Parts: sequence; structure tokens; C-alpha cells
Amino acid sequence: MSTIPDLTISSEKVAAVLTKARQFDAKGPVTDPDSGSNACDDSMISVLEDHSDDPVQTELVALIRGLNEDEQIDLVALAWLGRGDGSLDDWDELRAEAARAHNKRTARYLLGIPLLGDYLEEALSQFGHSIEEFEQPV
Repeated sequence: MSTIPDLTISSEKVAAVLTKARQFDAKGPVTDPDSGSNACDDSMISVLEDHSDDPVQTELVALIRGLNEDEQIDLVALAWLGRGDGSLDDWDELRAEAARAHNKRTARYLLGIPLLGDYLEEALSQFGHSIEEFEQPV
């Protein structure tokens, strides 16, 4: 393929999902579900646990659900591309399959993919972008 296909989702939106996905992927299992102590007393370990009311998960779901259908389809196809389910030459087929599979559970599906952030970063790189383009300077 000599030209890079056009995406309906902006690279900035992919980077935002990627960043939130990495924060979500960093969560581990809940080790003390009934902790009544102050989080500071527990060295803030609970912020690294995957609680059902996790604000990172809530933000990530809202971000994905806020995308239009075409953007969600691109996001799924990008995850598959980054996972190695095809190459950039296969983009039309990947996207067509993502369109066929599209439903109202896209956010739940994507959150269930381990290493989603890594896959999206890999896919972005195949489209000629780097996550560093979108990171805010400190």
C-alpha cells in the first residue's frame, strides 16, 4: 500500500483513549474490598486496584461512548491492527470487519482487551504518529 488510509477518528482522540487505557491497564485486582481505613493509611494502594466504581474506567467508557459510530469502528480496527490481526495493507478489511461487528458494547469490548493502550500506540505508529506528539509538556 503506497498511501496511508484516512481515519474518521482523529489521532488526538486515539491518543486520549490510549492514555486512559494505560491508566486502566495499570490497575490490579482488589486486595481489600471491605477496607474501612483511610487510603492514606494504606499508602494509597487502593488507587491501583480495579474497583467497580473506578473513575478511570468511568472516564474511559465515557470517552469511547462519546465517539460517533465511525470513530468507534476505527478504534476497534486500530486495536486489531496494533494487536497484529492484520497490516496496514489490510486496513479496509479490518475496518469492514469492525463495522460488521459494531454494536452498543464497544466500550466494554475494548476495555476487555489486555494491553489496549499498547495496541493503539502500535497502530498509531503504523499511521505515522507517535504518542509523544500528543503529550502535554510538564
